[in-house]
Formats: sequence, C-alpha cells, structure tokens
Amino acid sequence: MKETLRRDAERAARAAIRAVLPEDAVRRALAGMAFPGRVYLIAAGKAAPRMARAALSVLTVPVTEGLVISKYGHFDGPIGPLRCFEAGHPVPDENSVRAGEEALRLTEDLREDDTVLFLLSGGGSALFEKPLIPLAELQGLTRQLLACGADIVEINSIRKRLSALKGGKFAAHCAPAKVEAVVLSDILGDPLDSIASGPVSPDSATCAEALAIAEKYKLHLSPEAEACLRLETPKELGNVHARVVGSVRELCRAAGEACRAMGYETVFLTDRLDCEAREAGRFLAAVLRSHAEEGRKLAFLAGGETVVHLTGQGLGGRNQELALAAAEGLRGLKNACLLSLGSDGTDGPTDAAGGYVDGDSFDALREKGLVPHEILRNNDAYHALRAMGGLIVTGPTGTNVNDLCLGLLDGE
Repeated sequence: MKETLRRDAERAARAAIRAVLPEDAVRRALAGMAFPGRVYLIAAGKAAPRMARAALSVLTVPVTEGLVISKYGHFDGPIGPLRCFEAGHPVPDENSVRAGEEALRLTEDLREDDTVLFLLSGGGSALFEKPLIPLAELQGLTRQLLACGADIVEINSIRKRLSALKGGKFAAHCAPAKVEAVVLSDILGDPLDSIASGPVSPDSATCAEALAIAEKYKLHLSPEAEACLRLETPKELGNVHARVVGSVRELCRAAGEACRAMGYETVFLTDRLDCEAREAGRFLAAVLRSHAEEGRKLAFLAGGETVVHLTGQGLGGRNQELALAAAEGLRGLKNACLLSLGSDGTDGPTDAAGGYVDGDSFDALREKGLVPHEILRNNDAYHALRAMGGLIVTGPTGTNVNDLCLGLLDGE
C-alpha cells in the first residue's frame, strides 16, 4: 500500500507541475500582439528560460536585443539571439549585479514607441539586482531575512528599497518606452508589487511599513541601509501593462484533477498556506489522521509558501521541514502519506524539491538513531529524509508558482 501511495502522490505532483509550465501561458498572453517600434526582451526568474523561448516562438516582430537571467543550472542551451546570465539565488551575487547592470544598459535612452517585453517569475529578487548599498551588506541582510521567519512579502518590502531596480524603479528607468509584463506568480494572492520585488509595478507598501518590518525582526542595518528604507518608491507608473498568467491555484487544480483520475475524492484546503513549515506539517498530519478510518480514498490539497525560522545549522528547505514535521502525526497509519514540494524543483539550498513521509517514517528515523524533534531544531530535514528515502528530487522544473502539499488516504 505504501508503494502505491507514494506512486500516486508523485504522479499527481508531476501532473501538477506539467500544468503550470509557462510555455502555453506565455504564448496565450502574447498571441496576436503587435508592437509599433523596437522590442527589447528581458526575462528574469527561475522560469525565465522557458518563458523566453515561448515568447520567441510566438512573437511576430524581431527582438532588437534581449537577455535572460536565471539561477545556476536552469539553462539547457542558447535561447535564440538572447544573451543568458546565470546568477545567485536566494542570495544575490556578483553575477546578479552584472545582469542587473546589463538590463539597465540595454534599456537606456528608449523611445516612446519602443517596448520592453518583461517576462518575470519568482526568484527575480535575487537574480536581477543593482543594490543601493554594498553587495556584501545586501547579502548579509538577505540572509538575516531568510533566517528570521519573515514571509516573502515582508522580505521583498525590504529588498525593493535597497535596490535601484525593484519597487517599480526598473519601469521608471524604461520610460517613456512601454513595458509589457507577463508574470508567473510565486506569491500568495498574486500581488504584482511583491513578485520578484515588483521591478515594473507601483509599490503599495510605504517607508513606514518597511521600517516596521526591520524593527519587528531586529535587522542589523547600516546608516546607509536605513536611509534607503526611508526613500519612497514609485506609486504610479503610466508606462506599464502587466498580467499574471500562472499561480499556485492552477498548481492545486491540476493536482486535484490527477488525484480524481486515480480514484481519490479531493478536498481543496487552501492555496494560501502561510505559516511555519513545521506547524503546517503537524496540521496536515492531523487532518489525515482525523479521516484515516473513514474507508474512503481521499486527497487533501494545499498550496502556498511556508516559512522556516532557522535555529540550527542543518540543511533543508521549507517543504522538507514540513514533511518531516508531519511524520510523528502520521506514525502508525498504514493508509496515509504526505508529500510537499516546491514547484521550481529546488527546496532551500538543496538539490531536492521537497519531502515525502508516511506512517512508517517516524519509526524508520528512530531505528537509525535519529530523533525527529532534534532534527527539526537543527533544521536538518534534508539528511533525515535522505536517510530513509524520503527526498523528492525533480531537478529544476522551469516554473515557479509556490509549493504543493498533498496528503493521501488509501481508504483501506
């Protein structure tokens, strides 16, 4: 039964990821569009290579010049005439800055009839950067934000004020040219000004809110960084047309369809899961246990993005931590499993997309001398899951629309 459950969970996850690959969405967004002047194409984010290829396949006018910026290991070859940049994520590096500087150079002195076709996906905050403070300080602040338990909207509220590109500043730089933005969302509710820190979107957040976030998490700021937080961002941009073409809701919908095709009744819980990863894992395990004796084949679906408050020095990511935290709640159940993965194929600073646990996982860890609550305290879910064969490894998927949590009950 356990092998069947894992097979079904992984099959549903693969189907969900296929459904949110960006090619079809980008082609639909650009089909039939005409641009009067020169076209400059810039794609940034984890899905940038696929989005750029799709755009080139459907555009009816030549691209004057363009570049594609994505994470290391996410390119599988040249993309037409476009130049490709690999850069750091989730912490920006020197190549992130080189890519950002090149984007600024490419879009200098544009005319009113020019168009910047901007293809944006999650990860752009780190991959596409021109910091207003020294890079080393920005890297340190990024690590502070990632470790303190701040959610992605809070993190990006800080990052956009420390950048010459984010918070609508890149669109302002491109004026008077028109910016046509096609966006793949990795943030709950699809707020355009938070996705990749909103380089072409008016910023709805204020300086006061950014300063409050810095105080809430006791960030260590230099006087220069604090001064940047006090600089207001663009609140209106008249040269931008933007649309979101993919999100976590579609990821959940596709997973549900796959589960129904395998005979499961589906229960959609939420596409706005937003809490500590380990708390989400415990909650989802409790849901499965509550229904385990009903004798029905059930699939519980949740999408979103949890957070991890780092307290240790281990290796893992939010999806691995969520799965591991569910192991104790599932202990002893013969008909239950839980899978959690990042749609981009990369969970935290690891080669895994996420993790899988079932009713045997907790005792399997104990038999290896591993204590789950100690592993969680050290944030070392990766090594624990690897030890019992619970890692989910997909490689880079080419998309990025948050995370999928899938709990299955076999019904017997």
